[in-house]
Amino acid sequence: MVALLAVYIVLGVLYESLVHPITIISTLPSAGLGALIAINVAGIDLTVIAFIGIILLIGIVKKNGIMLVDFAVHAERMRGLRPSESVFEACIERFRPILMTTLAALFGAIPLAIATGAGSEMRRPLGITIVGGLLLSQALTLYTTPVIYLQMARLSRFWRRLRGRTGAAQPSPAPATT
Repeated sequence: MVALLAVYIVLGVLYESLVHPITIISTLPSAGLGALIAINVAGIDLTVIAFIGIILLIGIVKKNGIMLVDFAVHAERMRGLRPSESVFEACIERFRPILMTTLAALFGAIPLAIATGAGSEMRRPLGITIVGGLLLSQALTLYTTPVIYLQMARLSRFWRRLRGRTGAAQPSPAPATT
């Protein structure tokens, strides 16, 4: 929880927003779920090594969310695009880099996941968590991140309008009578 709070604060400062870090952090549950499903399917226990794999996986998956959100925020701020246009463009432009880094990590983890021989019982949980988490999170992140981005943009607009109304609708305080 402390690590997620630290990530939220750093991303909040980076994007000068309270909303965009939530969009990025929303990608993490799919990675953890995929890793836990893979561990369960493989019939192995959640060991310290598997937990290290989940932590590694969180970094990889968070990077995918950052790539999409960063591109979309930049397009909104610099080119004046609407959130729907900017996130659509981000998905098109960042699909290949996201896919390339995910596949590189996936192909790097496959030898760990299918290892046999001396010491493989230590390496297999690491590989299985990475492979399972990357497969599920890659499939879900490319769909859920744009949806959450748009919902957070809508929520941000709502908050701005609400703040504008409450600031304008408040009557000035009456002068004190003595």
